[in-house]
Amino acid sequence: MKEQSHMRIRQMVDRYDSMRTIMLVEGILVGIAAGLVSVLYRFALGKADEWRNAVLHFCQGNGLRMAGWFVLLVLMAYLVARLNRWEPMISGSGIPQVEAEIVGYIRPNWWKVISAKVVGGFLCIVGGLSLGREGPSIQLGGMAGKGVSKLLKRFRLEEHFLITCGASAGLAAAFNAPMAGVMFALEEVHKNFSAMIMLSCMSAALIADYIANGIFGMEPVFSFPVEGMIPLHYYPVILVLGLLCGLLGVLYNKVLLASQTAYKKLNFLPDWGKLTIPFLCAGVLGFTMPVVLGGGHEMIVELYDGQLVLGGILALLIVKFLYSMVSFGSGAPGGIFFPLLVLGAYIGSAYGVILVSHGMLQDEFLFNVIIISMAALFSSIVRAPVTGVVLISEMTGSFSHLLSLATASLVAYIVADLLGSKPVYESLTERLLLNKNVKVEKGRSGKNTILTCVVEAGSEADGCRIRNLCLPSRWCLVISVTRGEEDLIPRGDLRLRAGDTLVTLVKEQDMLAMESVMRHKVELDEEHLEGQRS
Repeated sequence: MKEQSHMRIRQMVDRYDSMRTIMLVEGILVGIAAGLVSVLYRFALGKADEWRNAVLHFCQGNGLRMAGWFVLLVLMAYLVARLNRWEPMISGSGIPQVEAEIVGYIRPNWWKVISAKVVGGFLCIVGGLSLGREGPSIQLGGMAGKGVSKLLKRFRLEEHFLITCGASAGLAAAFNAPMAGVMFALEEVHKNFSAMIMLSCMSAALIADYIANGIFGMEPVFSFPVEGMIPLHYYPVILVLGLLCGLLGVLYNKVLLASQTAYKKLNFLPDWGKLTIPFLCAGVLGFTMPVVLGGGHEMIVELYDGQLVLGGILALLIVKFLYSMVSFGSGAPGGIFFPLLVLGAYIGSAYGVILVSHGMLQDEFLFNVIIISMAALFSSIVRAPVTGVVLISEMTGSFSHLLSLATASLVAYIVADLLGSKPVYESLTERLLLNKNVKVEKGRSGKNTILTCVVEAGSEADGCRIRNLCLPSRWCLVISVTRGEEDLIPRGDLRLRAGDTLVTLVKEQDMLAMESVMRHKVELDEEHLEGQRS
């Protein structure tokens, strides 16, 4: 048994040397698989929107038909609850599940997640819940990557890489945004900017984008009639908008988590009873304010027309916000990306209309403010400003707004950080692992994996010799150290520096502890400093 273990470790280390080329090729395979699955999901949700609108039009004004639609909504809630019970990992966005798997906490069944997520998401959008397609597309892409890994019988390290590639491809196919898919996978999912994972994610995202463009066309998701770049003398207005989006992003995160807590307190209701709440709300809104149903594309169309007054904009903003909280808090399978971008657009629209009415902004720059607000709110909530800037640029089909987008996004990010608001997906991942229905596998598996970490400035590893590193256990092994373009021999007396890339062999349960050594900043006392110098 020990010889087999040593042989497997040797195979992992040897394979790592040639993994950059391997991962580039495997990224293409994952891009095909994830692209097809995500495109299927996107197509299904498009049909769901069409069918729902047709049913609402058919039932409008007929009491018996309207009552029948409410009965169908309750049935859909029951079916979604059964799917959630059959595969608990489909609940919610799907991004926290991917992040939890990357760090080794959970091991969901990939084909069950794909099948249940597609059906569950379709039912939720037919019903009219305020949920997006991007989070589920990221999870579906990640599970497609895992499926490729299982079919190729890859090591756990490669499986994690392929899941990240699939997540990148999923977002690319969902929004026709390949670069945003790469950035989100690196910035939010994998949290590592190694060249190997970046190249493989890029190959996967591009292939998935080719597939999506071949089916849905190359038109950007948002087609705002923007006249030109916003002038520099309006940048104080952008700074205030970034501040506003930062504050509202903090509020969004607090209310989102509070909505989940509120549903948990409804212990007297069965799971299907809790899901009935957003479905019945969808029925009421479908006959009174149907524009807020689904992800919110119809609300964006309303902004294109430019016919909304300030009161109508604020009314739709408030209703969409509250309805999104009711929908997502229930645990229904669906994401928050698209609805939060719609909220950002309406915040920017309200803000812009006020400025225009007071002569503080020219009317031709109103859509610029809307686009900037979307990126800023995303950065405040998700805390991934680079992804936010690239995503909005790709979704609007224009990279001419980078300076204004980056300015507002950075301000919003700083405001949220100063107020102590956690990134939304980090909070959701923590809640996922605390859920009694999720079996946490940390510490159970003793399997080895290869982990790539970058030494951050001020961390425990910065300035420390390898032999003095506080490694999680005696089973951790430093395989290689790269400094710039130079490969260093990982001897015990080698002093690490910020920016060094370490490849380590660790037990799965030690992955987070190892990353903590490389990333967490510490206050070094004299005794610690003396130990590093020795």
